[in-house]
Amino acid sequence: MDEAMDFFGVVKRQICNCSLGLNLSPDVEGILKMPMRELHMSIPVRMDDGSIRTFQGFRVQYNNARGPTKGGIRFHPDETINTIRGLAAIMTWKCALHDLPLGGAKGGVICNPKEFSEAELERLSRAYMQSICRFIGPDRDIPAPDVYTNPTVMAWMMDEYANVTGNTAFGVITGKPVSLGGSEGRHDATARGGWMAIREAAADLEMDLAGATVAVQGFGNAGYHAAFLGTAHYGAKIVAVSDSRGAISRPDGLDPEAVLAHKNETGSVIRFEGAETISNEELLELDVDILIPAALENAITMQNADRIRARIVAELANGPTTTEADEILYDHQIHIIPDFLCNGGGVIVSYFEMVQNFTMDHWPEAEVYRRLDEKITTAYRAVKDFSRTYAVPMRQAAYTIAVERVVKAMEYRGCV
Repeated sequence: MDEAMDFFGVVKRQICNCSLGLNLSPDVEGILKMPMRELHMSIPVRMDDGSIRTFQGFRVQYNNARGPTKGGIRFHPDETINTIRGLAAIMTWKCALHDLPLGGAKGGVICNPKEFSEAELERLSRAYMQSICRFIGPDRDIPAPDVYTNPTVMAWMMDEYANVTGNTAFGVITGKPVSLGGSEGRHDATARGGWMAIREAAADLEMDLAGATVAVQGFGNAGYHAAFLGTAHYGAKIVAVSDSRGAISRPDGLDPEAVLAHKNETGSVIRFEGAETISNEELLELDVDILIPAALENAITMQNADRIRARIVAELANGPTTTEADEILYDHQIHIIPDFLCNGGGVIVSYFEMVQNFTMDHWPEAEVYRRLDEKITTAYRAVKDFSRTYAVPMRQAAYTIAVERVVKAMEYRGCV
């Protein structure tokens, strides 16, 4: 596979980019570029027609120097172990950058949940938990929702963990329904944290967010909430959105709630009344103030980076920009808010959920958002200050801060 399109390869190259500045030895760099532990599993599931299908699943626990590992579970037909490795590494840096006492992990199953009945999805979710339950726990590894998983899936998994271990541990899973120990504010935490980072970036660029034009690639949980919060809280104009079937554009602005209702009714955002249907590629290249990639990896590559015209690229997705594209955007003076800075709201509020579970407490939504704002703002300013002081791209600044924190923890623990 071309390393530019291999997400784990991209992540390892970013580690190399900050290795020299941190004076890391080849031994330490080698440790940082390899997962601590990987689980590979075959998951047999009885389908509604009586047949048994076997799915391949993974759980990668990347680094636990700063605390128990943390990361989501993805159900996707194009999932690969290398993507899971890269995402687990990103979770390690994300937790470190936002100064959470956690390491990084990620899990996934190669499947297409859109083809499942609810009963089949539940059986797969419980079977996956049966495969990993001996290796996770509130003080070992804490999963959460990710692509095509949600609070209902997390509830099934938490319940299955209790069935297998005999221990009802709410803190074994985050992103749960509020009535099962979930946190207020978790549903839109990724997008809300992203807009807090965008707010800080806009202030740096002296950009007025009221009326700013925004294109959102991806209209899942993060993408929808990014569009909704952009209009409802910041007065921005959402001029384009997309999903896996295509994109729509309307220069006068789209109503995210109306688009969501249309998607729920028809299965896609395309053919929304009053909007022009365009391709995902065309959406990325629109002349907008803010581009929010909120889908999957490798959306912006060296093939299209020259045509990106946004002033701010706010990466709500993990790894939407390849290394080569990153350099092109930087040369074009496009302000990138790197993924594990921009989309840290999800894991931050997941950490808040863990804290509430440990203390048997429940915080009001306003308190969750206040603490989230503090975390995102602190991290953004640290990255921006480092970027300015050392004249390096925002991504390199974020990686350097995060990797240094992980290495310090490894040194204190005597790992290196």
